[in-house]
Amino acid sequence: MTKTMLGCPRRARGFTLIELIIAVAVVGILAAVAMPSYREHIAASRRTDAKSALLAVAQLMERNYTERGTYAGVALGSTGVYPSTSPQGYYALSIASQDANGFSLLATRAGAQVGDKCGNYTYDQAGTKGVASATYTTAQCW
Repeated sequence: MTKTMLGCPRRARGFTLIELIIAVAVVGILAAVAMPSYREHIAASRRTDAKSALLAVAQLMERNYTERGTYAGVALGSTGVYPSTSPQGYYALSIASQDANGFSLLATRAGAQVGDKCGNYTYDQAGTKGVASATYTTAQCW
């Protein structure tokens, strides 16, 4: 046992159990607050995958209309003008409707985005943006 200059025994240095429990509790509270915010931020960043894919498909649809005078006949997938999934794979793309004078596109949540609060994205030939099966509004998502 070591003694200080006054002859009293020196207390061992370190953390007490109470200090350790408090530190773990603080870290747990911070994690509980930070994780939902982090997940929402990640989901929001993945939404750009749907938006950019829909705009790219719409551009190809417009190109087809300029060349052929119709929106009909455009397909997605391996034989189409654009893949049937978004570039990062978070959304499945489809042409909801198409005819000579208009089209409607749909980006359906897939993979990690299935539970996203913005739901599925829609876009049409008039540039109308929308969401379906969403908790948030179109203005919040687009």
